[in-house]
Amino acid sequence: MELHQLRYFCAIAETGSFSRAAQQSHVSQPSLSQQIRKLEDELGARLFDRLGRTVRLTELGTAFLPRARAVLRDLEAARSDVVERKTSISGPLYVGAIPTIAPYFLPPVLASFSRKYPQARVTIVEEITPLLLEKLRAGTMDVAVVALPLHARSREFESFPLTAERLYAVLPKRHPLGRRRTVSLGELRDNPFLLLRDGHCFREAAVAACNRARLNPNIVFESGQFSSILSMVAAGLGVSVVPAMAIENKRQCSFIPIEDERATRTIGAVVLKGRSLPRASEAFLANLGVRLS
Repeated sequence: MELHQLRYFCAIAETGSFSRAAQQSHVSQPSLSQQIRKLEDELGARLFDRLGRTVRLTELGTAFLPRARAVLRDLEAARSDVVERKTSISGPLYVGAIPTIAPYFLPPVLASFSRKYPQARVTIVEEITPLLLEKLRAGTMDVAVVALPLHARSREFESFPLTAERLYAVLPKRHPLGRRRTVSLGELRDNPFLLLRDGHCFREAAVAACNRARLNPNIVFESGQFSSILSMVAAGLGVSVVPAMAIENKRQCSFIPIEDERATRTIGAVVLKGRSLPRASEAFLANLGVRLS
């Protein structure tokens, strides 16, 4: 049984004529008649009485008509639902971000997205990069915002750079170098360092900048939050390195650009390669300025 056969059957029942039904269905009358005969053969019952130019439903045809109409209505409802879902931005969206990005970068991005697409339900997960990638791989997260590049872990994922930011040395306000316009990390070799703990990708960026300055930092305090580190620096317990977005208006801290052109961090969005993204995910990426091919 074919859907077009049901459409032809309903058209004949509504118009009372094979010729008018063929015209309404944009098909030749012989072709329409042939399809109705095939339908009747499959059902093993005559659906119409052909009385000269008059066409009437048989008893079985009358019983079959509401069933045929119900099938066509359900099909149209299913089609409309798919079209609506393709054109509307709604439903759940799971976004991950690393702790050194989430509190600084995401708030204005999420506010803008929510204004545009109020029916989307966004859930934010803050975790370190390896755990976010694992969630992407498992399909429990749609988009992750992390520091790029992903190095050897990038084969399964597609990355989209969003912005780059400079790294800054953070010194206590009364530090001898606190009024400098720029500073080399090598000039801070005699200072205790306060850095993010292992597992945070920004720690790798800070240590790499120290290595380029031939500095083996004396790390005396580790934390998972920039806010804790900045409070310690303000108290005069040491110096640190932070990205531009983590700069705070702290009276007891000086934020000084590092004299190293490579002392930067690139922020990007990451998705699982080959995955068909929900509409809400595509809209979120577009809101970030990402154009999917």
